[in-house]
Amino acid sequence: MIDLRSDTVTRPSDKMRAAMAAAEVGDDVFGEDPTINRLEALAAARFDREAAIWVPSGSMGNTIAVKLHTEPGSELIIEERGHILNFELGAAAVVSGVTTRAVKSSDGTGHLSWDDIAPAIRKNPPYYQAATRLICIENSHNFAGGSVMTPEHTRELCENAHREGLPVHLDGARIFNAATALGCDVRELAADCDSVMFCLSKGLGAPAGSMLVGSAEFIEGARSWRKRLGGGMRQVGILAAAGIIALEEGPQRLAVDHRNAKNLAQALAAMPNVGIDVERVVTNIVIFDVSRTGMTAAEIVANLKEKGVLAIGFGTQIRMVTHLNVSETDIDEAIAALGEILDSTDFPL
Repeated sequence: MIDLRSDTVTRPSDKMRAAMAAAEVGDDVFGEDPTINRLEALAAARFDREAAIWVPSGSMGNTIAVKLHTEPGSELIIEERGHILNFELGAAAVVSGVTTRAVKSSDGTGHLSWDDIAPAIRKNPPYYQAATRLICIENSHNFAGGSVMTPEHTRELCENAHREGLPVHLDGARIFNAATALGCDVRELAADCDSVMFCLSKGLGAPAGSMLVGSAEFIEGARSWRKRLGGGMRQVGILAAAGIIALEEGPQRLAVDHRNAKNLAQALAAMPNVGIDVERVVTNIVIFDVSRTGMTAAEIVANLKEKGVLAIGFGTQIRMVTHLNVSETDIDEAIAALGEILDSTDFPL
């Protein structure tokens, strides 16, 4: 199967498997796993931060960050398509006791400007309204089609937020994709944010794990909350060994995924009744509209599966994500399969 559902489906390389088998381990809850300690030091240095902590998943990292930045009964602000709001099972409410204020980006990119955010802030509200305590941003933005936020944009937003006494958490699950697309370093993209989560288990290719980085005090608090949420995983150096390779070697090959995504988008744009803005495909996520094809997204996805291609459909759209286990040939085959499906319909063109 050509699996374009997500870059979470990547399989560890032979080098990763060998490193995992040979990993020196200890009890991480006691702080005694040398391999996880090395990974955390590497992650902190990569983002020029005081400390970092490994967590089993990006969702756990985001959940911990929200908890540490807020207090029960307060609220956070996020773009309406943000992952924290839509795909983390209401963890902000369940764990942190906060409500979420969804704000639509005025330019459609998924990235909020300060002008979008400012009217939604409740700094000193009446006693019967929740006060804003956190702003969450996402880079790259998953369900805005992998769109990216520049260092200048992030800096301006953070500076304004800090003037209002508000911290900014960056959901950087795919921040290395964003940095690759923008031709900059992840340090630049995250420099002004108060905390950053990034995934090892997506485009970087590790089998599991994400990192949460920030100040030493913040990460000390995160360690307690990770344990409280069930994330103390003992001899986790086995997974950290793969994470080190992912962090050190994974970013260098992301441009290949981006080229494959762009080629896919260009082919989709040439298909009758498929809606896609090719210029907005800048990383490894391709989202296209099929409402004019005469078929539902679910029908097209089911037909693609029969032809050996996996994708995700939602509403009138389909998402395909390129990654290290998808070759240029795979992209050509996926394009051919979709073309056959759409050509087989009798919907008027």
